[in-house]
Amino acid sequence: MNISILFVGAVKDGGFNERALSGVERLHDTSNAQLTVVDGIPYDPMKMSDALSGAAQHSDGVVFIGGQGNQITPAVAQAFPNCSFAVVQGNIFADNIASYDVLQEQSAFLAGVLAARLSKTGIIGHLSGHRVVPGLKGRAAFVAGARFAHANIRVITGFCGTQDDSAITEAWASAMADQGVDLLFTMLNAARTGATKACRATGMRQIGNATDWSAKDPDVFAASALARIDLGVERAITDMLAGKRPATVQKLGLADKAVGLAYAPDISMALHSHIALIANQISEQKITVDTHYAGPEFSLETSE
Repeated sequence: MNISILFVGAVKDGGFNERALSGVERLHDTSNAQLTVVDGIPYDPMKMSDALSGAAQHSDGVVFIGGQGNQITPAVAQAFPNCSFAVVQGNIFADNIASYDVLQEQSAFLAGVLAARLSKTGIIGHLSGHRVVPGLKGRAAFVAGARFAHANIRVITGFCGTQDDSAITEAWASAMADQGVDLLFTMLNAARTGATKACRATGMRQIGNATDWSAKDPDVFAASALARIDLGVERAITDMLAGKRPATVQKLGLADKAVGLAYAPDISMALHSHIALIANQISEQKITVDTHYAGPEFSLETSE
């Protein structure tokens, strides 16, 4: 079986995409399928649709990585009814579409708890790029977690429009620091480099996402909201190879060890234990993670 896996932006981004790629690479070694990676696709609806259609023309199945696939996959799947489609971080399904969702919002909620507990200014931030469903849910969950920990915490949150342009994220992160943010949660790809540069310049700590940034750079990263996107990719490809097409969104979260929080060495064990208890309550559905946000939005223009 010939399966194409599509990535928007750089695949070696040190974060979301690269974590997803590791799932593809593991299956290269364990399956007989022909897996073809298509990366560097611009975040543009027409170009994403063209790339998806092009892959469908010569593939038995196509896996789209990222919530961007929710908008463009239905029309392409309808045009290629004999091809199987899957969206990782998807929330859509049809006769030839399956969706797999690693619940980043659960680890984002925990990141919000930690940020609120660590903040000395009482002002924390969130910065992401594209306004796609998983990113919006992650933002809402981060805010909910912060307010679960401290009802009066102030959260400055914005989407800068890019996952990969570090000059833009550096400017946004610096502007948030100017507003008093001392803990910044980032949901970015290659553009995390710019936010990290701003953190070094301002002394702001950062909480990363997808992979363990706190192990790579503990001076800047207080923690990371882990998201095993690779597990969603493996499940999507494995189901496709087996001819399975789940009729509901397949969700992987804390109970599946697909998400969690990793910490820098200077974070106290007391906080580890406190947040572990909250994680257990989420896993046992005793705490509901809010995935809707209707508050104010930050932008460079409004900060001036």
